[in-house]
Order: sequence, then structure tokens, then C-alpha cells
Amino acid sequence: MTFLEARKILAAFKDGMPLPFLLALSGTPDQLGLYLRAHAARFGVAAQPEVLPFGTLAQSLYVPAEAGQIEIFLLMPWDLAPECDWRSGLDARLGDIDAILVRAEHVAALLAKRPHARLAYLPAPLPPVCAAQADNDRLAAELTALATRLGARVLAADTFSMATYLASGSPIAGTHLSAVAAELAALLVAPPPGTYKVVATDADNTLWAGLVGEDGVDAVTAEPHGRAFRHFIYQGLLRRLKAAGILLAVVSRNDEDMVRAPLASGRMPLAPDDFVAIRAGYGAKSDHVRALADSLNLGLDAMVFVDDNPVELAEVAAALPAVNCLRFPDRDDELPAFCRRLAEMFDRRNLTAEDAERTEMYRRRLASQPPAEGEGLEGFLKGLGMVLTVRDRSGGDWERAHQLINKTNQFNLNGERLDEAAMAAILAAGGRLFTATLEDRTGSHGEILACLIEPSGVVRSLVLSCRVFQRRVEHAFLAWLLGGWRGPALRFAFAATERNEPARRFLADPAFSAGTPTWGLDGGRFLADHDADLSLFSIREEA
Repeated sequence: MTFLEARKILAAFKDGMPLPFLLALSGTPDQLGLYLRAHAARFGVAAQPEVLPFGTLAQSLYVPAEAGQIEIFLLMPWDLAPECDWRSGLDARLGDIDAILVRAEHVAALLAKRPHARLAYLPAPLPPVCAAQADNDRLAAELTALATRLGARVLAADTFSMATYLASGSPIAGTHLSAVAAELAALLVAPPPGTYKVVATDADNTLWAGLVGEDGVDAVTAEPHGRAFRHFIYQGLLRRLKAAGILLAVVSRNDEDMVRAPLASGRMPLAPDDFVAIRAGYGAKSDHVRALADSLNLGLDAMVFVDDNPVELAEVAAALPAVNCLRFPDRDDELPAFCRRLAEMFDRRNLTAEDAERTEMYRRRLASQPPAEGEGLEGFLKGLGMVLTVRDRSGGDWERAHQLINKTNQFNLNGERLDEAAMAAILAAGGRLFTATLEDRTGSHGEILACLIEPSGVVRSLVLSCRVFQRRVEHAFLAWLLGGWRGPALRFAFAATERNEPARRFLADPAFSAGTPTWGLDGGRFLADHDADLSLFSIREEA
């Protein structure tokens, strides 16, 4: 993108979603802000950057971020290790690499505490601050590794310009301003971690090379050689995403048996059981994607659709704008960038046993899909033989509960994300944390509920996995809790979000009463009204 192109894009851009944010870098931005707004406009976002004054990045880290403020940090090595700033000149004292790295870790800890910070790192060359060149090389590598551990997007080293940095304080070469802005715009519009949960992938010339309906089952391939090599790598990436708890599904314009046959042949990295669903047919692919989301009880914004055909991608994007559409590359040289982008969409840092089993849990859910609310539902649920096991996690072992609270969107009391320190503080003050697992005749659905209660009796978090919607789990759990609760009267810290309609419907129960800042509950009425829900489950209590 040229300067004039950026100006034209902004001049023509109307009615974008306003998105204010802080842009922090230890230098002057030059025209970076203009390019950043132009690239954000391509995502439909009206970026509104506030730029830190030159030379104030370090001290800004000691000032708490404003509530909810997005911060984009473009870091240089000297933001982590001030001794490495060329503009400061070289100190006569030789640098101690271990001491420098200790100070860098301190800066990294300050960055890690900023809840909405998104980082990019420019690995600019370092001055020789240490006596041994091996130590200088090690310092450069350690600083880059530290930025990577913080989750920073590492930019190309040649993005840095010594000439412009010394002349005007701008660390970015003029020819790279647009490319850097594109990276920062991608960080700005990136959804929160955990938003995407499903890869819905095309089959022909995407999962494998060839057209199964025309070439035949034996002719399509995803083997590590020739034209199929990139499909082999793609299937390997999908297999790794599945291991991290991402759901895989096929959406294909074929007969289902034709799609299953190559996967069942044993010649490919993936097999039919690696997919939570295979949706095949000759209607619009957007219909298949919509039906898939409905069957999984997930929002369309949890879906990433991958196809090699730009027409199919355009059809899905037009019909379902909430779905993120990604084109499978038709050239091997494009494969690394494609794989990186797909992996970034499903960034997972803390994995649990639940993640490894997620596909099988959802397969069991689909196998035991209840009928629509109404006639026959109660009998169906009783026939499942559901066992709800409730555990008091107040004393510890709450990693899965923390994960549930921070990534569940639909049945979520208020959408609040809590860090580990906040949860620990509530529990240390006398709060309570309960979780529940669910089993039925199809198998285990894992830990599917978390409820965090403050010492005052305010339910701070109540979340339920979408895997078990319509099971009446939330009603049975609350009835169980009320039956043995001896603390202050329960009140609920409800707040409506764009996505928590299931939680809103739960609180529409006549036993709840709206209030500010918390909702009340008539416990006696709730118990009387939901005694039948308790009877659907065998309730077990475990420490």
C-alpha cells in the first residue's frame, strides 16, 4: 500500500466501527498511524490511535491501563534492555548480560500484567554492549525469545532503519511502514483468544489434492511428495489443532460417502473420527456452516471456514459475515503464511485434559442430541442416565474452572474475564468455587460448569459449556447448591453481553429478580419450581 493509496482508502471509508486504542513505541511514528488506519479500514474498523509521546514507553508501564483499553506495543530490544538503545550512546562500562536479562524480565512482567496489551517486536540490531561478541549475540537471541514468550508478533529484522532512527527517532524504514501497519492492524482487530473453536474445511483440493467425485477415491492424495505435499502439511496442522481442543469439520460439495472414503483409506494423516462432523451435499456451503454451528451450539463467530475456491469463500462470507473465511493456498510458497495465520486464530497457551478430549465430547453430544424443547424432551433426558458430579474447588485445583470462566461466551453470567490473581484473592478471602462434570450413557462430557461465589454471597461467575445445553444442568446445579447453601443470600452479578443470550434466558426464570448491580433470587421458589430438574440427574459430591 502506498501513501496515496492509504489516503484514498481513508477518504472513501465511511461508517466503520470506531475502535480507540493506545499505540506505544519508543520512537516517533512518522506516517505509521496513517497506514495503520488505512489497513484497519479494510477490516471495517475505524481505528483511532492515541500515540504515546516520544520516549515515554518505559515509564508508561508503571501506570495501570485504563479499564478495557486496547494497547498496541511495538517493542524494540531497548524497550526490554535500555542499555541497547543506539541513541543513548555506548556506556564506558561493559554490560553484564545476566544483569541485563534480569532487568528485561522485569519489564516483561510489567507488560504481562496489562490485560489488553497486544505486542509486536522488531528485532533490531544491538550495539556491542558486552565485551564478548558471543554474549552480544546471545543477548539479541534472549531478548527475541523473551518477546516471543510474551506472545509478541516478531517482525522482519530489516524493518528497522538506523538512518531514520538516528535522524528523526522513527525506527521503521519508510519502505516498510505499510507492512508494519498491516501487522499492527491484524493485532488490533484480532478476536480475543479462544473465540475461534471450529475449523470447517473443504475437501477437494483443500484436505487433499484432486477431486474425489471425478478422479476417484484412490486418485486423491495427501501424501508427503509432489502436488499433495501442502495438503499433507495442512492435515498435519489440523491434527495438531485437534490435539489442542479445536473442533474439525468437513463442509463439502460431495456425497458424504465420497468424502469419508479417502479419510477412511488409511492413506492420510486424518481419519473420519478426527472430525466432529462431516457435512456434505450440493446446497450452499453457507447453509452447511450455519447448520454445523447450530448443531454444536456455537456462534458463527466461532467458525473458521477454509476453502481453495474463492467463489465458495465469497458465498459464505456474504451469507455469514461473522464467519472468518480463509483461502487455502494454491502455491507452496504461500503455505507458511497460511499455516501461521490459521495457527494464530487458534492460539492456545494452557492446555487441559478437556482440550485433548473435546472432539470426542462433542461427538457424544451430537450422538445424544436432544429433541427441540417441548414434547418428548423430559423423557429423552431421563433416558440418558445423566450423572452430575459436583466438586468444591475452593481449596485449589481450579485450572479448568479458570479456563471455562475465561473462554465461555454463551452461558456466561457477565462475560467477565478473571486472571488467576483475582480468582485466588476471592478464594483467599473466603469465597467458594464449585465445578461439575457430566456423564451419561454415551460417555463423559468432562468438566462443564464453574461457579465462583464471593464471600458476600454474590455469584461473580457462572458459566456452562455449550456442549450440554438443553440438559437442564444449570437448573439442577443451582437447586443442588440452594439445598445445602449456608452462606449469605445468593445474588448474581449479571451483565448482558453480545453473546450471552443463554444466560439471559436462565435469569428470565420467575425466581430471579432484576437489580443493580446484582440480581436477587427467591431460593424457595426456585427449589419448588425445579425439583423435577433435579430428578433428571444422579448428583454426586466429591472433594
